[in-house]
Amino acid sequence: MTTSDRPRSQELDPHSDPDHLHAYGSASHPHVHTEESQRKVVNRLSRIEGHIRGIKTMVQSDRPCPDVLVQVAAVRGALDRVARMILDEHLTQCIARAAKEGNIESEIEELKAALDRFLI
Repeated sequence: MTTSDRPRSQELDPHSDPDHLHAYGSASHPHVHTEESQRKVVNRLSRIEGHIRGIKTMVQSDRPCPDVLVQVAAVRGALDRVARMILDEHLTQCIARAAKEGNIESEIEELKAALDRFLI
């Protein structure tokens, strides 16, 4: 099943794929990261989630728009930092593993496709 054939909820949740493979099953290796790396990303995302709830409360409390926008910018920056963590991990773990296994070309194509979507 290609990404475009999947329901949107599965596109956004790679864990809905039972094998958790890159590009939803197109790669030849499982998507595996260290517990520490995963914990760091999840912790950052949890903080961002709390920050977003705070922004929602600000809006509901009729806080000044400039104050809300400053907080939105902070969340964007935090998300960019999480993306950078994930990219660093991908380059050091997944790309290196693909190079050792001899399937670097397909891994790089998947990375390019992901970056195209991310950088839009």
